[in-house]
Formats: sequence, structure tokens, C-alpha cells
Amino acid sequence: MSLIKPFRGLRPAPQHAADVAAPPYDVLSTDEARARAAGKPWSFLHISKPEIDLPADTDPYAPAVYAKAVENLNKMLQADILHRDSQPSYYAYRIEMGSHTQTGFVAAASVAAYDAGRIKKHEFTRPDKEDDRVRQIDALNAQTGPVLLAYPDSRQADALLSQACAGAPVASVTADDGIVHTIWVVSDETLIADITAAFEAMHALYIADGHHRSAAASRIAAARRKGDIEQASDYFLAVIFPQHQMKIMDYNRVVKDLNGLSADEFLARIAKAYAVAPACGAVKPSCPGEVGLYLPGRWLRLNIDPKLFVSDPVARLDVSLLSEHLLGPVLGITDLRRDKRIDFVGGIRGLAELEKRVDSGEMAAAFAMHPTRMGDLMAVADAGQVMPPKSTWFEPKLADGLVSHVLD
Repeated sequence: MSLIKPFRGLRPAPQHAADVAAPPYDVLSTDEARARAAGKPWSFLHISKPEIDLPADTDPYAPAVYAKAVENLNKMLQADILHRDSQPSYYAYRIEMGSHTQTGFVAAASVAAYDAGRIKKHEFTRPDKEDDRVRQIDALNAQTGPVLLAYPDSRQADALLSQACAGAPVASVTADDGIVHTIWVVSDETLIADITAAFEAMHALYIADGHHRSAAASRIAAARRKGDIEQASDYFLAVIFPQHQMKIMDYNRVVKDLNGLSADEFLARIAKAYAVAPACGAVKPSCPGEVGLYLPGRWLRLNIDPKLFVSDPVARLDVSLLSEHLLGPVLGITDLRRDKRIDFVGGIRGLAELEKRVDSGEMAAAFAMHPTRMGDLMAVADAGQVMPPKSTWFEPKLADGLVSHVLD
């Protein structure tokens, strides 16, 4: 079974691509999705978040929600908004956000490789979110939300990407946030064979985002397996970018209180692990080991004691060091998944968002983190370990609806 393979993509007709393309299902609340899809009958949000077309008090995990997704998908098919390619293809996908550009392949990735650890993960999953994806895939008989993967440095794959983008794209969409999404169809048989071979030579692929989608695909494949007969469900929808193009932003922390300490007591306590210095303005950490601390009306710069650096790929992460030497021992926050005293702010919102949440009185302090590096993510995955919650924030986000994978 190949690591990746081409597939017959389900895509919007070119004239409808802008109408269909939508943000990923998991970055919008139901209310936000309802507002975003208002007046847009062909928005893919009607498939990825179909509760927006049901009464406001509908449980998003109710059977009626998945049934509505199927109904909405069928409407788009019947209206020729979506069509399925006649032959298996790869797709090149470029995202442009300001000065940042990244280009990758859309492919069907092997569930067997995922199960065997050749497609490597770095996060735990939650059963309820997995169950939701299983029900959604099973109802639609399609994977509509791609898993974001990274491939290790490969000049051959990079060169093949350049070939894949040489012709005219079949769709180019500028989203509401100004991000440009462009798709090319790769149907040349020789180029397809070269792409498949280039990826087969790689030792691994790495999940950047989409752990619940890949875990759900594995469960669907196991449930549908029929002996040694290969089926579409033995693969999952993925977009695979070169690891050197991936953009990880900071994933920052805000806390509601200082655990009964005054600001001066708090600073004295954290000085056991961090050098603390006042800053003239907002602190955006420039290197690992540096943290920006915002207290009401003032920024401080924290630098971890170099003696506390360790070689373990998880323990050496800045988010791990903060938890081990500050959040836990000083603030008593030890369970990042369940403790209601801590929240997380994606770097796309900027440092002003941290100031806003503290100055409003909602939070007592904010920590601006240095972004986790792709090399660190890959080292954690290679070691078979998992990262702390909210360690990575990838931008730009993939669009839903531009290419889907039908399971037949």
C-alpha cells in the first residue's frame, strides 16, 4: 500500500469555487459559522457545520446534524456546484498570506501508514471529537476536512511541486481574511507516478494539524475493511507541505489569577527559574527560552535559567518549561486541559489581544511564547511522544470544500 495515492477529487465547479470555499469547521463557533454563511447557500459551512441550518438550540452532535450535512451535500451535487473528477489525480494547493507562501500536494494518505507510525502524530485526541468526525465521515461517505501534513526536506518532491504548478490553476479564491487559496489538478500519469515514488522514498510524514480527523479515518477504515481488498476508506484526505515552508505561530497563555500572590510576590517566586527584566514595550520572544510576561500596564522579559534546559524533546519545549517551572509550582496550574484558570490565545490575534484580556480585568497575567519550531515537532513525533496541549498554532489555515475525498 503506497504512502500516498491520487484520488478522484470532489471539487467545486470553477465558477463556484469562491462560493464554496470556507474556513475549517473547527475554527468557528456555530454562531460565527451561521453569520459567515448568511446569504451564501453554497458555502461549504452548510456541510462542515450543518447545525447552522437547524434551530439554534440543536445539539451539534445530534443525528439530525449529520443528516442535514448529507442533505446539503446532495443539494450541491444536484445543482452541479460540486463535481467529481473522472480520473485519479493529485492536486497542488498554494496558500498565500501576506508575504508568506506555501505550496503542497493534496493526496490520499495511507491509513495503514498512520496505524504503523509512519505518518507520525504528536498530540492526544479526545474521544468526543473523534466520535464526531467518525459520524460525519460515515454519514457523508466522504472526508471533507483535510489533515495537514508535513514532509521532511526533499529536493525531489519540491521539484515535482514546481512542475505541478506550471500550468493554469483550476481555482483561485481570495477568502474574506485576504488569504489566497489556489488549486491545480495533477493528472499527467508520469508526473503522478513520480510524485508517488518520491513520497514512497520518505521515511515518514508528520501530522501538523488534524489528529482527530486522522484518528477518525483509521476507525472508519477498520470498520469497513474487507480482507486484503484495498478500498478508498483505507486512505484519508491530506494536504502535505514541505516542512521548511510550514509556519507555526506562537500559542500564548493567559491566567485568571496569581494563586493568591501579589504581583511582587509572584515575580519573586518566578525569579527562581527565570531572569526577570522590565521591558519598554510589548515583548515578542526572539529565541527559545524567552517569554514575554504582561501584568496590568507593564511588560517584562523572562529568560529561563540555562541550567534548566534538558535534552528530552518534550521537556525542552518552551511551553513545557513554563509549565514545569512557573505554571505548576507558582500558580498551581498542572492540568492544562481541564483547569479553568488558564486559557490560550493563538498568535494570529497578536500581543494586543493579551494586553486587552489582562487590562480588562478578565485575566491577571499573560505569557507571550516563542513559537514551537517544526524541528521540535518532528523530534517529538520521532520519539513517539506527545506535546503539551496548545503547543502549536499553524497559519495560514486550509480552506474546506476545495477538494474532498469520496469513500467509494
